[in-house]
Amino acid sequence: MKEAEQLEVHVLETRKSVLGQEHPFTLASIGNLASVYVSPGRWNEPEVLGMQVMETRKTILGHQHPDTLTNISHLTLTYMIQGRWKEAEEMFMQVMDTRKTIVGEQHPDTMTSVSNLALTYMNQG
Repeated sequence: MKEAEQLEVHVLETRKSVLGQEHPFTLASIGNLASVYVSPGRWNEPEVLGMQVMETRKTILGHQHPDTLTNISHLTLTYMIQGRWKEAEEMFMQVMDTRKTIVGEQHPDTMTSVSNLALTYMNQG
């Protein structure tokens, strides 16, 4: 894991300096680094990085952009892993409702959101 983390940090720092903090590739690198942190159970880093990417994407792309919604879903999965079910439920509900409006109720992304919401309900009893 240490090697993966080092490589992702290198890619992220290079993309920041070459492309800038708000470039989509830089944001993707931040998300990739967050994924590396989730594996060994380091929950604080992925949450902080996920929030950073989410807020940047909301600012640049808007609340309803597919990339923003995907990022919110990834952040919400972090909340699920942490056992923060009520927060996860609220965020998945928001993503699901937005996707229903944007791409329709039967779109695969909407169905993924419905499934994720169902998992939160199941884990809350």
